[in-house]
Amino acid sequence: MQFRHMATGLVVILSLAGCQRTAYNDASYSAPAPLTAQPVPSVQGGQLPPPSGSSQFPAAPTTTAPVAGGQPGAMAANAMDVTKESMVGSWRVNGSCDMFLTLTNLGSGSRGGTRGCVGELTAMGSWEVTGKQVILKDRSGNQIGSVYKTADNAFSGQTNTGQAISLSR
Repeated sequence: MQFRHMATGLVVILSLAGCQRTAYNDASYSAPAPLTAQPVPSVQGGQLPPPSGSSQFPAAPTTTAPVAGGQPGAMAANAMDVTKESMVGSWRVNGSCDMFLTLTNLGSGSRGGTRGCVGELTAMGSWEVTGKQVILKDRSGNQIGSVYKTADNAFSGQTNTGQAISLSR
């Protein structure tokens, strides 16, 4: 018993003997020399030329962006009712990647995300149910697509750029 205490004390003493103070408060340490300033060219001032063209603003786009979900009128007419609670869980997207939807609040929607998806779906961060459609949003809250319920545990739609989305489980 006494030998065990003596051995433990010897191990503690030897381990503390290896410790060394690493503070730099001695005279042998000196701070690095300050950097010298570099010359800067002079700055000139003056008026900018007037903008070209007759208007200060660019022309409004003439084409409309693709509507999420394809033809919303036809899709919404055939769409089944959907509840937020029925969406919670894991979904298979296009048979190749996964989407996870929770009820945790995130901005105006609920937290969601994807794993293994490509295109706009990689940026998915939240979702919400509006009417008969499920709106998919990026992490900033901007809509990236939408889907409609087409059968039990099946949804169809598309992203804003036209990428088809089918959810199943």
